[in-house]
Amino acid sequence: MPGSARADLRMCNNTESRVGVSLGYRDASGWVTEGWWNLKGRTCETLVRGELSAKYFYVYAVDYDRGGEWNGRSFMCTREREFVIRGVEDCLARGFDRSGFIEIDTGQQKAWTIELTDPGRSMPGAPPAIAAAPRG
Repeated sequence: MPGSARADLRMCNNTESRVGVSLGYRDASGWVTEGWWNLKGRTCETLVRGELSAKYFYVYAVDYDRGGEWNGRSFMCTREREFVIRGVEDCLARGFDRSGFIEIDTGQQKAWTIELTDPGRSMPGAPPAIAAAPRG
């Protein structure tokens, strides 16, 4: 329908850098991680199309141009090249990398936007920030 709101999970890169993004979530079969979405600076991309089926999503992102990453305390499997990995256990033993993801609580909204921003300039060593909000 023209003019109707889309229900998707979107990622916006609000930095000047090129960024690689990986996503973790739980589906009916268990934990899944996938990547990489490559976002140019100041762009957005849809990571999950349609109504969100999970309350929690997990994000790990890497700044290709300046180095650094957006990471958290929820550890899941990744790898350097494009991937879809089932399960979050024994990443290294299975030949994958182990990366810390940031938990995003969508509050059971049907659409959500995650925004990557630059680290705070006022505090040296401050981590990059992620802002997340429902989209309507």
